[in-house]
Amino acid sequence: MPLYFIILFLIIAALYAAVGFGGGSTYNALLVLNGTDYRILPAIALACNIVVVSGSLWRFSKSGHLAVKALLPFMAASVPAAWLGGRLPVSETLFIVLLGSALLLSGLRLLFQRDVIYQASDKRAVPLWLAGVSGGAIGLLSGLVGIGGGIFLAPVLYALRWDTPRKIAAACSLFILVNSVSGLTGQIMKLSDTELLSLAVPYWPLLIAVFIGGQIGSWMASKRLEPLILKRLTAILILYVAIRLLLK
Repeated sequence: MPLYFIILFLIIAALYAAVGFGGGSTYNALLVLNGTDYRILPAIALACNIVVVSGSLWRFSKSGHLAVKALLPFMAASVPAAWLGGRLPVSETLFIVLLGSALLLSGLRLLFQRDVIYQASDKRAVPLWLAGVSGGAIGLLSGLVGIGGGIFLAPVLYALRWDTPRKIAAACSLFILVNSVSGLTGQIMKLSDTELLSLAVPYWPLLIAVFIGGQIGSWMASKRLEPLILKRLTAILILYVAIRLLLK
């Protein structure tokens, strides 16, 4: 595995961690462009996700922004759906189309996202059925293509006026972690059935790279670096990779 590829994963992890996400979709896309067997991509990306968002989650937990109880209806539907998505076999073409579309939508969202001015009176109660439907749909997609789903959960929570921006960022970190664990479990079970799991072992240096990158990203976030600039940089990177992937 070339050194530049490992460094690229480190940089991506730092950028994503700085804005509260894991980076699974971009890891997947880079692995596709690198010629990695598409069947093992989600397992590698989800493992990287878990490493990155664990640091972010610890930071949010210490700051008191983690609202686990309020997020439970979303996770109750997303966790089994992510496991199911991880278990489902998909063709290479469908996988790349889903992944490229996910990247394109998330990149556009980050590029045009505006800062949210939140008032306490803006908070709304989310109906259980709506939380279940949205959580389940995001979880299924997450498991299929090896992402945590936070990049899709965030705009849903903003639209529903779920809570403050910081609490939404914390919720996304937790959502990404539980979905990544669930999706990875499904992927491992699927790969074990086909004896493909051993093909993912040589990619272990990427876990070290994203751990270091995640720590750098958490440091950048804690230093209150301009979040808008970080979001725009991340969006440009995502859109570039998405276009490369879809053209492929």
